[in-house]
Amino acid sequence: MRRVAFFVAAIAALPASAASAAPDPAAIDLATERTAIGHFQALDQKLQDVGWKLVRGNAPFCQRQIRSIGLQLQDLASYGAPDIARLALGLSGDFAVQTAARGSPAALSGEFTPNREITRLGDRDPNLWEAGERRHWQRLTRAHDWIDSALADGRSLAFGFADGGEAAPEPVVICATRFELAGEGKRAVATGDRVVIGMNFAGFSYAEEIFAGAVAHELAHNLLGHRAWLSEHGRKRRNVRRAEREADRLMPWLMANAGYDPAAAYRFMTTWGPRHDGGLFRARTHDGWDERAEFIAAELPAIAALMEREGKADWSRHFTRDIDPNSDERIASGD
Repeated sequence: MRRVAFFVAAIAALPASAASAAPDPAAIDLATERTAIGHFQALDQKLQDVGWKLVRGNAPFCQRQIRSIGLQLQDLASYGAPDIARLALGLSGDFAVQTAARGSPAALSGEFTPNREITRLGDRDPNLWEAGERRHWQRLTRAHDWIDSALADGRSLAFGFADGGEAAPEPVVICATRFELAGEGKRAVATGDRVVIGMNFAGFSYAEEIFAGAVAHELAHNLLGHRAWLSEHGRKRRNVRRAEREADRLMPWLMANAGYDPAAAYRFMTTWGPRHDGGLFRARTHDGWDERAEFIAAELPAIAALMEREGKADWSRHFTRDIDPNSDERIASGD
């Protein structure tokens, strides 16, 4: 079973009375609860918007691809206080739209607005799937897995809404990574198939293009297979440092293909590094932030030349790797 316990969408602002099975609406400040949920969703929207641009723009160069519509659901069973969340959002069931990533088929359809209640995925009602009383994240994972599986052959999937509407956006190809907002914490983590960022991560306060640098760094770990490589070769300081350096260097390539200024990867490091070097970027397993910024900057001329010549930065052909996923020897993967 995959470990996603940190993705429980538990809104910290919900009161202790949330444990009540039948909360009294008169005793709850629903406006405050809606504000707390809205804040969580706004952060998730920023993450999904950036993540979508990165996985969509780099899809031609990823070894592992999936078909997606850019939809993120919410399941109120994963909240710390499902009953209060239902009251605050005016839902009768548990499943609703969380976000539709900007520019994705879900967003372009105009049908997947935040908190619109969902009653059907194809011929299934996910609200009928068994779930615990609260903080039950497994059912939401099951729903997203089920959607990915249904879209795998390229056909559309019909979504039914509680208001009687229906939508079936055509999926498109993206790199096989999900983006998830954790209900708490300050860290950004790559798991191999997901990028998980805590809602207290400082990068959320940055402009989107700068924040995209942080997301691109974690995505790079997934695309380069670092988790599997470190599991095989050991998480020795030398190995972790090489993986981190490689992820840093790939950041501007991913950003260029997503339509961001690749130099924003350098700006992320010079913004984040002086304040947080030694936290997320732990000293002995990472180069210093100033060294990391230099490694990023060194990639920019090659990216600019490729974008000018080909209109894309094909890192699958032109990026020189620091590690070989199949051995412990340095390789060059360029032409």
